[in-house]
Amino acid sequence: MIDVLLGLQWGDEGKGKVVDFLAPKYDIIARFQGGPNAGHTLYLGDKKVVLHTIPSGVFHKNLLNVIGNGVVIDPYSFKLECDEIELLGVTLSEVMLISERAHLILPTHKALDKASELAKGINKIGSTLKGIGPTYMDKIGRNGLRVGDIMKSDFNDRYLKLKEKHLQLLKDVEGINEDIAIWEEQFYQSIENLKKYQFIAAEYWLNEQLESGKKILAEGAQGTMLDIDFGTYPFVTSSNTVTAGLCVGLGIAPKWVGKVYGISKAYCTRVGSGPFPSELENEVGEKLRKLGNEFGSTTGRPRRCGWIDLVALKYACMINGVDEIIVTKADVLDDMESVSACIEYAINGNTVSTFPYDILENEIKPVYETLPIWETPISICKTKKELPVNFLTLISLIEKVSKTKVSYVSNGVGRDQLIEM
Repeated sequence: MIDVLLGLQWGDEGKGKVVDFLAPKYDIIARFQGGPNAGHTLYLGDKKVVLHTIPSGVFHKNLLNVIGNGVVIDPYSFKLECDEIELLGVTLSEVMLISERAHLILPTHKALDKASELAKGINKIGSTLKGIGPTYMDKIGRNGLRVGDIMKSDFNDRYLKLKEKHLQLLKDVEGINEDIAIWEEQFYQSIENLKKYQFIAAEYWLNEQLESGKKILAEGAQGTMLDIDFGTYPFVTSSNTVTAGLCVGLGIAPKWVGKVYGISKAYCTRVGSGPFPSELENEVGEKLRKLGNEFGSTTGRPRRCGWIDLVALKYACMINGVDEIIVTKADVLDDMESVSACIEYAINGNTVSTFPYDILENEIKPVYETLPIWETPISICKTKKELPVNFLTLISLIEKVSKTKVSYVSNGVGRDQLIEM
């Protein structure tokens, strides 16, 4: 079977650490969507490592890692990431395989990304400007270049043709002054680096592994509320971040899908623009940001912070068919004076417990249930029995509203700081 681990909020839920924790139970870790906008943070002792495109199982021996067809790859940032990982003693060419169907991010895709954000003005989405959206647009528009194309004799001609199309789109855009020639030099050098990895027909390879009894964990990027179909559209990412995305992002039929792990912080964060019903634009939100060190692992941007949104969480659990929730960064709440959870929305005088189709047009007021803080710091706890009663009340509320059990609680950044519930 293939299990899946994905985010239930707006990304940044701590998926990398949990994949790293669960990895020894599996033979293969496979990324199925997203690109270098992902930032999956791991700690190897005191060393902080942030993975963007590379799957989070690369630090485990005897484990293979696959970058699936649903992922988009920037050859240059990928090379930088690979160089950093190899300095830590990992020979990536021995443990990582890449789908020949994965699409490539071109230098001009990054310029198009910036042009798109400039055109939106105050309605900008908050893109990471890494060219991911335009790359997926070319994929859907049937213009894209794929990893397998690198090995073809006419790759350069294909590249130049797509580049020229992009330049025509950019020629009348003000504010685009990037030196694409420098990016292009880096691109070509990085393409040569990419060739040292094994490109595979991942859909065949992964199905063969499943048929032979291998255990696979599919690793999602971003979060459910950023899904192109089910997120807070149009302030979303360009791919399907939900469980169903693994089927098209890896070429695996639904019949193989086993357990679904959903990751949620004990509070909520969001990077960039877009609706965020439980956001705290006050000193409480600022305190959460400071205590949680809430700055983007990929962009460095300060994250918007708020209380946990159980309306959105229940919705995410339904969409994904979540079997187990893993709550992360619970220790961040240790120093708060009280803790709240959004259990309903008040919209136009009506109280609802479902996530609306369009939350841009209506004023949404979160309805909170407030709980007393606990005296014993969660950060020092080792087992469920040691967890304070008031914290367990919050966990019970999460389970009650989401209709999903909480299986683990993360109470620190360490690889071993996960309490089984």
